[in-house]
Amino acid sequence: MSLSAELSKLSGMLYLGGQYLKSEATVHLDVIDPATEDRIGEIADTPETEIEQVITLANLAQKTWHAKDSRSRATLLHEIAARIRRDKTLYAWFITREEGKPFKESVDEVSWCATALDYYAEIARHEAGKIAGSTVPGQFHFMVKEPLGTVVIILPFNFPLVLLCWELAAAIAAGNSVIVKPHEQTSITTLKFMEVLADLPDGLVQVVTGGPRVAQHLVKSKDTHCVAYTGSIPIAQEIMKSCAERLKPALIEASGNDPFIIMPSAPLDIAVRGAAFAAYLNCGQVCTAAERFYVHESIHDEFVNRLLLETEKLRIGNGLHNVDIGPMATNRQRERFEALLARAKAQGATFICGGKRPTEPKQGWFVQPTILTDVAADSEIITHEAFGPVAPICRVKNFDEALELANNSEFGLGANLYSCDMQETMQAVSAIQSGILWINAPLLDNDALPFGGRKLSGIGRQLGAEGLAQFQTAKFVMLDPGASSQDFWWFPYSQTESYDPTKIK
Repeated sequence: MSLSAELSKLSGMLYLGGQYLKSEATVHLDVIDPATEDRIGEIADTPETEIEQVITLANLAQKTWHAKDSRSRATLLHEIAARIRRDKTLYAWFITREEGKPFKESVDEVSWCATALDYYAEIARHEAGKIAGSTVPGQFHFMVKEPLGTVVIILPFNFPLVLLCWELAAAIAAGNSVIVKPHEQTSITTLKFMEVLADLPDGLVQVVTGGPRVAQHLVKSKDTHCVAYTGSIPIAQEIMKSCAERLKPALIEASGNDPFIIMPSAPLDIAVRGAAFAAYLNCGQVCTAAERFYVHESIHDEFVNRLLLETEKLRIGNGLHNVDIGPMATNRQRERFEALLARAKAQGATFICGGKRPTEPKQGWFVQPTILTDVAADSEIITHEAFGPVAPICRVKNFDEALELANNSEFGLGANLYSCDMQETMQAVSAIQSGILWINAPLLDNDALPFGGRKLSGIGRQLGAEGLAQFQTAKFVMLDPGASSQDFWWFPYSQTESYDPTKIK
């Protein structure tokens, strides 16, 4: 079967109980290739009856999975990781067709899925609890970590598989079941990816497709026990409200507006390349993209000129061709981004390059990478998440001003600094208000260290031992092997411990 035929085959499907099944949905949503504007498939807007069926199966499968020993669970996760590595180009093709990013970026994304599964396969075996010194002779006091139950993962379009695997790997390694609600634009990719999980118990990982109504049903259900969401702040806030009604744990990653500081001590040729990558990766559709640049006045003009040269080198086109920049994922995203650029121009920004649609390709939701200068520190393009390929540049007088502007934001996901001044770098570590700080090395992750934000950028952490803990609950156990009398604590209280006014001084 050709890959294009596979898109058609998966259209309208759900992944339910370990099988691909045609949904009984009466409403379907079109899936459009962002590079060609061709309709390449459709997804079902899953009805309530099927959502409830999925939830029931998930809770049954979770009990079976939790009963397995951790070594057996780890072995399965390692086998899944191996299959992902073997077939990474296959799943990368689906990402590029649905989301638009260059094929190289899609292959990288799938590769990171495998490393996350390998990491959590092992770390979960080391994070099952701990023993504490007892407070009573002869007793045994310890803590065990248990799964929460059924975890709901609600995904964005920009990294449909790696963001899934960061959370899915941790959740199932901890003994949970998972229900995935992918973004409407990239649901077929998620469905296709489920074939690598075929050896897991039926119902342990399932996929329901559709719009906001489907996500709301999963979030509000009394039979789901945790929600992991990546997306916009308004939706994150609504999810938090719904979870609060049931005191349901929620892991939230909700947008970023990351600063990028460049100081005179930085090697400018390297800093410029890092800046271009941080601003334009995945057509700027990255939560941790650099979206506001603070450049020291002594190097400002040279930095802008060099960044222009780097930007003009970038090749724009279909992600399946030899390009650096693909399209934006949806026409709605492009129109939103173009409106933001228009408001930046009205607010006084100078366009050094970009800000338009390219003349070629004529089809597809492409937009030119854009450099802005003369940008006011309080303008909308600086204070809001752009989520597109733009580098707004502000001139700063010194490092302290750059730090102040970097922290003057409602967001706190990531931050970047290019400086070879040790005093500046160490000051940045303690002063910058972010969950992630890249110094001279933008945008890479590490499976063993936590990823997440502060302020309106979110709550909780993915990756690292902290990412595993998001999907666990702790149980304290106090064990007396001899079931001995505990008269030091029990009734009746002794006369010597009762109130005696003559003994109070």
